[in-house]
Parts: sequence; structure tokens; C-alpha cells
Amino acid sequence: MNRSNLPAWEKADPSVHASDPRAVTFVENFGIRPIPAVGPIVTESICSAPSRGFEQLWKAIEPETRTRANDVHLPLVAAYAERLCAAYPAANKEVVLVAAILHDTGWAHVDETRIISEGFSGNWRKAAIRFEHESEGCIVARRVLPGLGYAADFIEQVCDIIDGHDTRQVAYSLEDALVRDSDRLWRFDRAGIMASSSWFGMPVSDYVDRLDREILPELITEAAYEMATADLTRAKALLRTDTIR
Repeated sequence: MNRSNLPAWEKADPSVHASDPRAVTFVENFGIRPIPAVGPIVTESICSAPSRGFEQLWKAIEPETRTRANDVHLPLVAAYAERLCAAYPAANKEVVLVAAILHDTGWAHVDETRIISEGFSGNWRKAAIRFEHESEGCIVARRVLPGLGYAADFIEQVCDIIDGHDTRQVAYSLEDALVRDSDRLWRFDRAGIMASSSWFGMPVSDYVDRLDREILPELITEAAYEMATADLTRAKALLRTDTIR
């Protein structure tokens, strides 16, 4: 098998959860895809715009950041989430940012030996380890958020986003959509490209091709699409992927 005919990753199947009332309501409210931005779309490198605040939350999950490059992944996702919230001011920014910060903390509470072997190979979208890390992430949220003063209904909104952020292929709310897009956007940054191409066991040139072909079309919002396109263009030039392949 040569690099030009690698099998495609199994496509996301949004029909599985499309009949859920929350998914139906979301589509009714946001029927245009990608969802048009209302606020500014900033396409500069995410390095110029780190996320702000939530110091107590970051300290509370410090142990969870030490697994699967979460100490890079989670701050980047939070930075993208903050930028997306500016483009979609109707979203509850605090829900989005707290969910973004916590969404992958569950990786720290699953069998680490299975993360790469199951979570980044074969039909990785449906790997049991991905369901497990979502459930564990909800446990983390329910453990740390009450002590930081968050109400029960807020915590459940956050858990509704964490639960299914990888394995459910439809969004249930605008906040859910922004977290999903933020999680995907990190893949287009050079740090995400380096980590993810290694986890999937493929050359960087193959990985960026797949981002362009298979992940970019999955983005839900116009802002995320524009940001990802700009990041990918920069990364391809920086990493010389047209030549090094």
C-alpha cells in the first residue's frame, strides 16, 4: 500500500443520533452549514491568543493534564474555544470554556496502554476506549466543579458536551458545536499535527492530506472552517509537506 491510496478513516455517521430531540432542535435553530459567524473570525496563529482565566480549574485538573499530551492539547483547545465564542456570542461562553478545558481529562483515568493501540487505530471513532474516556471525563467534571462553585445544572450542561464529544457525530447545542470544533481545530495547528500524526502512525504529509480531505468537511461552524483552513495552509508551508512526502 503506498501513501496515495491509504484507506480513508471511517466517516462520521451523523444519522446515528440525528433523531435525538436535542439534535433535532439544534438543526432547527442552526440549519445552515457551516453555521455563519456573527462576530469576528480571527485566523491568525493561535499562538497569538492564549486562553485566559480559569486558573483554579486548571490547577484542579493538573494531574489529568499529564496524560496523552493534555498539557498541550487542552490549553490549545481552550484558546480555540475562546476565539470561537467571539464569533458566536449567543453561546454560553463559560459552558464552552469549562467543557473545552475538561473534555479530555478522562484519558488520565483509562488504561494508558490502550489509548494508542485502540484509540488511534482501526475504526477509532467507535473504539471502546473513547467511550470510556468520555465517561471518565464526566466523573472528573462532577468531582472538581462543585468545589469551584458551579451549580448542578451547569455541571450537567458541561457533562452533556463531554459525553459523546468524540463518539457522537452530531451536536446537541451551539455550545456543544463550538467545543467539537475547538477539539478538531487543534489538529490543524503544528503541535496537533506533530502529536496526532505520531499517534496515528503516519507521516506528517499523509496526516495533513487527511485533515484537508476528511476532517475539514466535518467542521460545523464557518469560523472553525476558516481558522482551520488558515492553520493548515501555514502548517503545510512550514513543514514543507509538498516536498517531504
